[in-house]
Amino acid sequence: MNHEENTPTPTKKLNIWLPLLFSLILVAGMLIGTKMQSNPPTAVAIEVPKGEAELPPSTIGQGKLEELIRYIESRYVDDVNKDELVKQAIDNILFQLDPHSSYISAEQLREVNEQLEGSFDGIGIEFVVVDDTVMVVAALSGGPAEGAGILSGDKIVQIEDSLTIGKNIDYEGILSKLKGEKGSKVKLGVLRGLEDKLRHFTLTRDKISVHSVEVAYMLDDLTGYIKINRFSNNTYEDFMKSLEKLVDEKGMKHLVIDLRQNPGGYMQEATNILSQLFKDKDKLLVFTEGKNVSRTDYKSTGRSFYDVNNIAVLTDEGSASASEILAGAVQDWDRGVIIGRRTFGKGLVQEQYRLRDGSAIRLTVARYYTPSGRCIQKPYEGRDDYDDDLAERIENGELYDGHPIEHEDTTKFYTSGGRIVYSGGGIEPDMFVPLDSSLLNPYYIRLNQHVPSYAFRYIESHRDELGKFSMEDFAKQFNVTEAMATEFQNFAVERGEKRNERNWPKAKDKLKQSIKAGIARHLWSEQGYHYVLNDADPYIKKAKQVVRQENPLSLK
Repeated sequence: MNHEENTPTPTKKLNIWLPLLFSLILVAGMLIGTKMQSNPPTAVAIEVPKGEAELPPSTIGQGKLEELIRYIESRYVDDVNKDELVKQAIDNILFQLDPHSSYISAEQLREVNEQLEGSFDGIGIEFVVVDDTVMVVAALSGGPAEGAGILSGDKIVQIEDSLTIGKNIDYEGILSKLKGEKGSKVKLGVLRGLEDKLRHFTLTRDKISVHSVEVAYMLDDLTGYIKINRFSNNTYEDFMKSLEKLVDEKGMKHLVIDLRQNPGGYMQEATNILSQLFKDKDKLLVFTEGKNVSRTDYKSTGRSFYDVNNIAVLTDEGSASASEILAGAVQDWDRGVIIGRRTFGKGLVQEQYRLRDGSAIRLTVARYYTPSGRCIQKPYEGRDDYDDDLAERIENGELYDGHPIEHEDTTKFYTSGGRIVYSGGGIEPDMFVPLDSSLLNPYYIRLNQHVPSYAFRYIESHRDELGKFSMEDFAKQFNVTEAMATEFQNFAVERGEKRNERNWPKAKDKLKQSIKAGIARHLWSEQGYHYVLNDADPYIKKAKQVVRQENPLSLK
């Protein structure tokens, strides 16, 4: 054979390279498809990611779940719910990681995002179910209901063509009928006072803001009080509006920030608030870091608009996440005093990623660290212990007597003033306030659920008497009498509660306080409710005493 016979022709060359060319095109297509299906995070639980999420080039286990589901669908002996199987599989995978990585179904996602976004689409009312009737507690300022003239005390007896009275009223069902897409309409039939003629309203649903600053007012002539119930995307704005009124209109000098039972939310909202509490620029407030996430420092801006002297931060076992970030920075820099009980102990940062079917996962991507360098995340290797942590705190007496905490991590960290603090398990308070044991009394808990209905009914029959009170005078002068307490007990018994004369004396005083606060809530919304409760609150009494000191930490 000569040389020319062994040289491939152009056609032979193409035949040799064609399979390889097709393979390269196929691989390129798969890579492009993967890129197109990689969803960037659209909303977050704690921290806003700085760029699009890019999935790592791993193929371990890729397609196995889909393959398994296809086999089950096509070959399994019985009918199965495919969506439920997938959900359980995802839940189980995330369960192996940590307590705060989670799966959110498409149905749940809207409600979850509403809590963080601080708004929802609806007509803008607060309501309770009293004696099998939907009663309006308040029409929210600026909402469609207020604009249409719906008033506190109105009874909603009809929504569209459905009656809303009777023993089978479903609170969640009523809520779902009142909520709806912005711009859509809903027809209501309303009874007012003693009128027997139905008033008809057609309301156009709109975006309703849910304020995360629940209440703000002056505790005394120098001390302001702001309660934050969550860190949603409007918390900083709400906080600054409240601070402006307290400083400019009321002459506030000292501040009490109430973070009790605040589960957290957006980290950025907490750091923005912290920037208003620290005058210096570039003071470290918190930093985050993870295996696949490089360290990010959050520092003060140096643009604090209002002078705030002494600060007290109120915490308890329900204060978590962004609440602990705020409390940790205040404590580490000795900027104020932490009053109450040890916080929850959540030091993990989540990002939320949308999936193609409209659901989402919240994935822990980093830990956060307070300025002194401590991570306050409590251990979660033993998940039963993690879930039972609150019960353990009750059992060992920590919530009642400040029982000393046994730190698994004994590494010492130091505040700017040299005080020793520890990582793991939450933020420990500088000043302890015990839990009121009556709040855990099962009889009190059962009866307390009837307070809103009783309070509304009491107002209906005593409007003239109550109308003479200002909020301040009501707090000082109005008393829940023994006769009212007995009337309330009978009210609860009529609604299915058993009479318990042994536990009644233990629960009565707390219930009387709850009734008074419940009446105030109906008359003056959340401002009235907290104004009454705070009047006898040991947290508030201690905070008022502390912030008046030249050096609040000296009382520790």
